[in-house]
Amino acid sequence: MRNYTTQMDAARRGLITPEMKAVAAKEYRTEEEIRALVAKGQVVICANRLHTCIDPNGVGSMLRTKINVNLGVSRDCKDYDAEMEMVMAAVDLGAEAIMDLSSHGNTQPFRRKLTSECPAMIGTVPVYDSVIHYQRDLATLTARDFIDVVRLHAEDGVDFVTLHCGITRKTIEQIRGHKRKMNIVSRGGSLVFAWMCMTGEENPFYEYYDEILDICREYDVTISLGDACRPGCLADGGDVCQIEELVRLGELTERAWKKDVQVMVEGPGHMPMDQIEANMKLQQTICRGAPFYVLGPIVTDIAPGYDHITSAIGGAIAAASGAAFLCYVTPAEHLALPNVDDVKQGIIASRIAAHAADIAKKIPHARDIDDRMGEARQRLDWEAQWACALDPETAKRIRDERKPEHEDTCSMCGKFCAVRSMNKALGGEYIDIL
Repeated sequence: MRNYTTQMDAARRGLITPEMKAVAAKEYRTEEEIRALVAKGQVVICANRLHTCIDPNGVGSMLRTKINVNLGVSRDCKDYDAEMEMVMAAVDLGAEAIMDLSSHGNTQPFRRKLTSECPAMIGTVPVYDSVIHYQRDLATLTARDFIDVVRLHAEDGVDFVTLHCGITRKTIEQIRGHKRKMNIVSRGGSLVFAWMCMTGEENPFYEYYDEILDICREYDVTISLGDACRPGCLADGGDVCQIEELVRLGELTERAWKKDVQVMVEGPGHMPMDQIEANMKLQQTICRGAPFYVLGPIVTDIAPGYDHITSAIGGAIAAASGAAFLCYVTPAEHLALPNVDDVKQGIIASRIAAHAADIAKKIPHARDIDDRMGEARQRLDWEAQWACALDPETAKRIRDERKPEHEDTCSMCGKFCAVRSMNKALGGEYIDIL
């Protein structure tokens, strides 16, 4: 029987939870170090008390960079069984979190299946589900309807919820006045913006924030403060709308902490490379070190079909500069719902970015596997190389499809292989080339 409400509540009372112990073991940290970071809000452990099959992970800039995968059904792609297979495949590929962005059908059974079977952190965006749950047009929904869906998701065992609390009626005038190229590209943010425009009322997620905090405290749900005004193109990066919302998210972070509710803060978006580091530092200052959760950032707008690459470039810079959580981007970004191959490519690209950043940040033992790969390559030990590879299946396939004449080389260099020549030279052996 737990005698605390949230992970933050326990940490502040000096208690070390089973989840903190699990995270400490994974991160090569002491349990006391993890407890202290959770108490300060610099690490979150997203673990709804009803999600009993979860394999806990910590999210914070001083820990390994974590990966989130967005999945879910839509009106055009609505096979829940296929989506569940994709979820488990994503977990096998190393994703620590799954965000259910379903926007069609009866979403609750799928959501409950996720929290009863999937060991990853499960996130949702309740505003998406509000229209689906009530089967009513957006303008007919009330503030109470939105809040009740937040509670529904908490009761279903969801570990974190993205809530677009930071835009207010003031934002409407900002968007109209500043003439952004892409206006609002956040799907949840655009729904809240549209609802405010149609009803004339204040953002319910902002107006009733204290009630939402009470729900999150009851179930130990982490709030991911959504960046409704994240830039959707390079031209909008770091503009007044984005920064003004970030300031408000900093205020909302402190209000959540006063109720022992854990918080992540979401960030860009599309952004030129030279702005990323400054944006990460600004967030850390304004939000007092709360973990930063970024989509990309995508560093150029001209690569549809390759946005997993543009995102990995930005993600590596962001994570090395303090971001804690990378939302994957697939080749299908801006184009379509991702298929299985898109999901794999998106995860691998994000994991490369996260791992590269962890090495740069000198996360404990992050580089160990790279050192083992270097040793395996020096020995021309292919099996040992597969054991170190991020995607051994693809590495093996490429080598098998282009078999070398001699097994101790590859078809690129053959007997001109530098490693082979050096091994033989240092071993006093004759080096045959022809």
